[in-house]
Amino acid sequence: MSQPLLSSQEPTAAPHGLVVIGTSAGGVAALSTLVARLPAEFPFPIVVVLHVGVQPSILPEILSARGSLPAVHASNEERMMAGRIYVARPDCHLIVEDGHLQLSKGPKEHFTRPAIDPLFRSAALAYGPAAIGVILTGTMEDGTAGLQAIKQCGGIAIVQDPADAQAPGMPRSALKYVEVDHCGPIESIADALVGYAASPPATRTPASASRSDLVHEQELFLAEGDPMEHLPAIASPSGFVCPDCQGGLWRLHGNAPIRFRCHTGHAYTLKTLQAAFAETSDSALWSALRALQEQVLLLEMTIGQLRREKDAAEVSRVESLLDALRKEVHNLRSLIERHSTAS
Repeated sequence: MSQPLLSSQEPTAAPHGLVVIGTSAGGVAALSTLVARLPAEFPFPIVVVLHVGVQPSILPEILSARGSLPAVHASNEERMMAGRIYVARPDCHLIVEDGHLQLSKGPKEHFTRPAIDPLFRSAALAYGPAAIGVILTGTMEDGTAGLQAIKQCGGIAIVQDPADAQAPGMPRSALKYVEVDHCGPIESIADALVGYAASPPATRTPASASRSDLVHEQELFLAEGDPMEHLPAIASPSGFVCPDCQGGLWRLHGNAPIRFRCHTGHAYTLKTLQAAFAETSDSALWSALRALQEQVLLLEMTIGQLRREKDAAEVSRVESLLDALRKEVHNLRSLIERHSTAS
């Protein structure tokens, strides 16, 4: 399907606010319900990250068909317009800067690209009290730190009620670690957005904490400046290794949930790091099993050759090695299956 055409008319002034939405499992249905209730004259752009990985997405077509606001996949350097929905492209981070959209193939956060936290951080830094962040259904904890950033800069935090979410993990995490302004079923969020969009951002007070930590994080993500100046300013070495790049992970200071970053910009919470380690260790175990199975095949070929050469003594020795190796294969396979079940 082709994307819907947007009006070529440029706004007379940059929109004075922004809505950013993050979601994962169950997000298509939740977004469809939400946009169907938004008015055509909604005054802010809406920027959406749905965890889609690398597979093709027709989310803009779906959202355009469900509501009165046109939706498109975001384009690099595109100027945002009020009353438009911009959706992150597959395998691309999406951030906002100076009223424009920026696409990035930068480091994954929480083992995913696009990720929610980079978008929310950029919205917090660019729009301050005029940013509204929304966390909908999804698993794990992506979006929690980003929503914290929005609150830190004086913005509004909205979270779908976990009881209303197909996957309650992301909403639960946000509610646990962020002082939200609205939590309710998906049908209530549209009304909340309309209400907050109508309130003057100047009446919202940013948190007293410095924004320098957010600047360091975002510049690290964007590969701007020296990473070994950014990291010591916001984190300490953890002793863990990044599952993505095998660089050292640093634990960010004073964060709840506990978060980690490496010098190339990959980021995790304690929970998403555990999930990443489980995935990488599973791959490593299967690789080890493959290597043992290949040794079995080679020993079997060796025995065949020795039998043709009538070397009975050597056949007996290699058969003993083969028996022991087959037991190792069996034991490792059992370990992998138990490991997979436990994960």
